[in-house]
Amino acid sequence: MSPKKPNSANRRVAKVNITHFNIKLTAKIPGESHNLQQHSSILLRGTRARDLIGVRYATIRGKYDLLPVANRMQSRSRFGVKKHI
Repeated sequence: MSPKKPNSANRRVAKVNITHFNIKLTAKIPGESHNLQQHSSILLRGTRARDLIGVRYATIRGKYDLLPVANRMQSRSRFGVKKHI
């Protein structure tokens, strides 16, 4: 999905079906790259992606089928990365 002006880089989003409530929504995938595929289970949190129109949710990395960001050193808690010792 492309953001609104003046930003231009494509953002990673997932179209999510919440089958229990029969709801379809769009969620942002934070961080660099991802491993999501069709029928993956993910955890959502409600937060607005300010430059993406209609996106009001974000996925949580490191929970269920969405792996953490690889080789992440800063902002690790945001992307589900354990501390390297």
